[in-house]
Amino acid sequence: MPRFLTLIRIDEKNVPEGGPSPELQKRMGELLEEITKAGVMLDNGGLAATSEGTRVTWSGGKLSSTDGPFTETKEVVGGYSIVQAKDKAEALEWASRFLRVHEDHWTVTAEVREIIEGC
Repeated sequence: MPRFLTLIRIDEKNVPEGGPSPELQKRMGELLEEITKAGVMLDNGGLAATSEGTRVTWSGGKLSSTDGPFTETKEVVGGYSIVQAKDKAEALEWASRFLRVHEDHWTVTAEVREIIEGC
């Protein structure tokens, strides 16, 4: 079965103060438990803020690094999941369900991409 990487994109400047509400955390936990029991979830996690990250770039034959935060970036990857699904439609359904557990004041995007084996 194919594997898919879901990148959860957020705007760090517009994350609700205090982060996810207890209700959102509960709904998210229930969904993650369901997808795990279904044998679909392989791995998932949230990512630290860009202020704690570093970008390493190779350009013109030289390496450079830049410490965060990355102010020029509006949307950043805030989390990820790796799922094993029968097809892209199933992976998209799980991603959609994840987005729908969020309250209306959140703006969250899920980018779902198939993992190419052997690369």
